[in-house]
Amino acid sequence: MFALDLAGKNALVLGVANQRSIAWGIAEILSQAGARVVLTYQTERLKEPVERLATDLPGSILIPCDVSDDQQLSEAFRTIDEKVESLSIVVHSIAFADREDLGGPFSNLERSGFRTALEVSAYSLIPIVRHAALRMGDEGGNVLAMSFQAANQVFPGYNVMGVAKAALENTVRQLASEYGPRNIRVNAISAGPLDTLSSRVISDYRVMKRAHLERSPLKRNITQDDVARTALYLCSDLSSGVTGAVLPVDAGYSIMGV
Repeated sequence: MFALDLAGKNALVLGVANQRSIAWGIAEILSQAGARVVLTYQTERLKEPVERLATDLPGSILIPCDVSDDQQLSEAFRTIDEKVESLSIVVHSIAFADREDLGGPFSNLERSGFRTALEVSAYSLIPIVRHAALRMGDEGGNVLAMSFQAANQVFPGYNVMGVAKAALENTVRQLASEYGPRNIRVNAISAGPLDTLSSRVISDYRVMKRAHLERSPLKRNITQDDVARTALYLCSDLSSGVTGAVLPVDAGYSIMGV
């Protein structure tokens, strides 16, 4: 009998910036299900809001981790080793592109902007899984990444992040194939538009949000809770036969032709 009881499991959640973060909604629901949560922050400047949120999660741990710095990433996992015996869950909710690359003609994108978006938003999942897998026991574990429909279609203004999400989704499939024999499942959620710190810098975000509201079968935008509940499913034994999948949580928008 499978259940949503995550007691005794440790979950690493990367990408919490504030209470509106998708990562925060997921961290909350994993904690409510019994998991002990390890939260990360990128820099000292960004520590305070994450530290404040962490007080709401019993037994939570807070560590620095800039995924663009290999040395700091390795140090973060060494710190995790000092705090917990193992990891069962990893949530990768990290995406970044330079502001000037989220709007205007896509062809104006320069090499440095392409590299930044791809390294932070997609490549970072690879070393994170590599490190995390060493901390997962015989029972295996679950890895979850966050994508968006722009991985497959053009959303004006999203620009290079669409390319990054496409790379992320393929990375999810590659890692699912490689780590499946070790009972480590790797999946992604393709969430519809949500009001987060990151979405504010997308030039046509309001247009995207309005389109989802008007055209989705449910005739509404999604909520943080919608995503968190799906994340809980993918991070639990209820999804034991699911890996390499990208599950849409978008009120059905992605099935519509017009």
